[in-house]
Amino acid sequence: MGYKVAVVGATGNVGREMLDILAERAFPADEVVALASRRSQGQDVSFGDKILKVKVLDTYDFSDTDICLMSAGGEASKEWSPRIGQQGCVVIDNSSAFRYDSDVPLIVPEVNADAVEGFAKRNIIANPNCSTAQLVVALKPLHEAATIKRVVVSTYQSVSGAGKDAMDELFSQTRAVFTAGEVVTKKFTKRIAFNVIPHIDVFMEDGYTKEEWKMVAETKKMLDPKIKLTATAVRVPVFIGHAEAVNVEFERPLSPEQATEILRNAPGVLVIDKRENGGYMTPHEAAGEDATYISRIREDATVENGLNFWCVSDNLRKGAALNAVQIAEVLVNRKLLGKARPAA
Repeated sequence: MGYKVAVVGATGNVGREMLDILAERAFPADEVVALASRRSQGQDVSFGDKILKVKVLDTYDFSDTDICLMSAGGEASKEWSPRIGQQGCVVIDNSSAFRYDSDVPLIVPEVNADAVEGFAKRNIIANPNCSTAQLVVALKPLHEAATIKRVVVSTYQSVSGAGKDAMDELFSQTRAVFTAGEVVTKKFTKRIAFNVIPHIDVFMEDGYTKEEWKMVAETKKMLDPKIKLTATAVRVPVFIGHAEAVNVEFERPLSPEQATEILRNAPGVLVIDKRENGGYMTPHEAAGEDATYISRIREDATVENGLNFWCVSDNLRKGAALNAVQIAEVLVNRKLLGKARPAA
């Protein structure tokens, strides 16, 4: 007995990662279907030791499908997720299209798995922004211990968060620098090779970018609306893996030693924090890993009850594909889906 799962956007970075993780974690699926736009029809994608032919989203019937992992961008999701949900298939959407809807749960399983119960209103569950996902995994156990008042976070986000074209641009620009060729900028507003860009997503009226606003809104929705958070989101010339420098102010005292012990016992977290050369995690080492890594835990003596830490995770996995599959696992484990269908 198993489920039928569709992956929409199967030829993209996150879609391929979703297929890999479904296979890695032996998700109880009798059938997995790869879907994308017409231009990708017939392409091959890997699923474990199998090769799947990509089918067209436009003509696919979801009425016998249990779960749809959606990673096709916000506009496609706005068009298709409600239609798919109406056919009885639960959509787990990786875009920002429904994250802020009050009747759509926004879920990180280590943080607020119980909120998944609300999916039945629209048969849609939202996956948070990649930079938010790893942050709240780290903040949740600390908030339970000492109640967070305020968070200041600066992100160091890899180009894979902007898609395959962004990764290609970093590669081609880096090569151009070394060969004295022309550095062509298309995906980013400025050159990304050997540079950092303090601009992710569009600018808003208050001077913050949409990416920074997402971190505020999503943390409040998933963790606690009383938490004050301010963010600066920065793109860095790294292919995979987001890093964050996090400053937290608590209502009650929490020593670095106490925080370290709490985080060591927290789900989804691994603490790598030796106060010596190389005794910390970097995006390069986190790529391909499932955990959210915490390093550099130390007191901030400039505020009462303050701590600093460094947070690193693979943005394509915990920040996107892994989190979506984990949400699907919550649905299965809590028996929230319709009756499983027998294998054909």
